[in-house]
Amino acid sequence: MPSDFDPYDFNRRVIDEFRANHGRVGGPFEGGRLLLLTTTGARTGAPHTTPVAYLPDGGDRVLVIASAGGSPRHPDWYRNLLAHPRVTVESGVFTYEARAVVLAGDEREQAFARAVEADPGWAEYQRKAGRVIPVVALERIAGPGPGHIEAGSPGEAIRLVHDVFRRELALIRKEMAGDGSTLGAQLRVNCLTLCQGLDNHHAGEDTMMFPFLTERHPEFAPVRERLRREHERVAVLVEELRRAVAAEDRAGARAEVVRLTEELEAHLAYEEEQLVPLLDGAARQSSR
Repeated sequence: MPSDFDPYDFNRRVIDEFRANHGRVGGPFEGGRLLLLTTTGARTGAPHTTPVAYLPDGGDRVLVIASAGGSPRHPDWYRNLLAHPRVTVESGVFTYEARAVVLAGDEREQAFARAVEADPGWAEYQRKAGRVIPVVALERIAGPGPGHIEAGSPGEAIRLVHDVFRRELALIRKEMAGDGSTLGAQLRVNCLTLCQGLDNHHAGEDTMMFPFLTERHPEFAPVRERLRREHERVAVLVEELRRAVAAEDRAGARAEVVRLTEELEAHLAYEEEQLVPLLDGAARQSSR
């Protein structure tokens, strides 16, 4: 690492790139799972934002690991959340408030073991640090919807949400490309978290968005019926993926992820083609 390396300047550039590209960054974080974590300074009370790698954990929480690259000191963001557990999380698409909970005992050990199984680099950090590296769950504080979306229009918001699924499927396919006949524990969690996210997204569309649009735009009814059928098809594929994951069948799960990716992409493209003009047109009319 260059002697003039400035971690604050590096973080600032990553944060700016993350926000400008809805979570996509290059450099050492390219192709990984990254979020922005804003904590309240333990001493100053000022907000501090840090790029942090995360692990899906199912439901409304993700895990972050206070490795500090194997430093013997806990990172500042960890000391901050000990003093002020309420934090803000930016996923690149959603921004939401969360409660930071430090895992302890068996729960911490199992979570860290999952992380090491997925990426042995975590074990090297633990060896270098000479301390027990904390694992922290960021539990989303309940509110309407999955969080605030920074989008210029309702149509853009739909595309951004769809891109979350596209990116996660690409990551899971990459993670499944390795050797082995069984699925690692963290990879199983990643798959099941994706499945739950798709279930929730489509349920929200079927019960809220689509009835709203049909009421105001009766001509949307045939599109709604096609999308409903496609949601049912995606639900079948998701269930097949769940079965393969439950059986710890890596080859079967890989095949199901490929199948889901192909059919879901066709569905998302059609949905964007139909919904984006409708949603953005309605938004323009209501703003007049």
